[in-house]
Amino acid sequence: MGKLEYIISISSLSFGYTKNIILENIFAQIPYGSFTVIMGRNGYGKSTLLKLISGLLHPSDGDIYIDNKMLGTLSNRKKAHLIGFLGQQHRAIFPFTVEEVVMTGRAAFIGIVPKLSDKFVVEESIEKAGISHLKKRFYTDLSGGEQQLVMIARLLAQQPKILILDEPISHLDFNNQLRIIQLIKQLVNEGITVVATLHDPNNAFLFGDFFLFVHDKKVITDETNEPWNNPLIHKIFHDEIELIPYKEKFFIFPKICSPDC
Repeated sequence: MGKLEYIISISSLSFGYTKNIILENIFAQIPYGSFTVIMGRNGYGKSTLLKLISGLLHPSDGDIYIDNKMLGTLSNRKKAHLIGFLGQQHRAIFPFTVEEVVMTGRAAFIGIVPKLSDKFVVEESIEKAGISHLKKRFYTDLSGGEQQLVMIARLLAQQPKILILDEPISHLDFNNQLRIIQLIKQLVNEGITVVATLHDPNNAFLFGDFFLFVHDKKVITDETNEPWNNPLIHKIFHDEIELIPYKEKFFIFPKICSPDC
């Protein structure tokens, strides 16, 4: 990536609920045009961090800057231009078509009736996500992988600089995981910054560019360019892993232990 320039900067940030502190005095920066992966155990604050970066939660202390703008000062419209957020849960109650679902991504920018330019953006977003053949289908009739691609197309319709994705492939089969990852890499190659949590460390290490570890209320940046060798990996996985070398990288496997070891 050459010299790093940062699109997201987090300074002295803390967050918690009443007496339960989740993140405490954290500092982190995320480079422009990177696929940044956030890793850590369940319940340690990964999703909370994504919601803070997206402006869905507000820190108790500290600041977040998005593209050199203080996040807390931005209007919802300006945030929508900068950030698209996809959480782990998304349910469609009404039988909208794919086109209609993707058009809702333009909600912050359109009036009562979508303009021709809005329809063009929606068409372009659907095409970029590779789901043009589905655009007249009802969202509720699609498979889980197809629905996830629709939701990413909906984010693209916002035309944001940053996509924030919380476990975008965790419930998908292998082929659909690969489709989503390939789309993410395509978007990064086009200059969009993607920040995501991924459960599978092998997907993270194979496809990620930059890594943040959430552990013990802190966020630690991997500065080794070899995240599989970072000591925090062993803490995250309780030392129950083995590293297997493959093509100048490593795959992580669970340790297989006999009952008496």
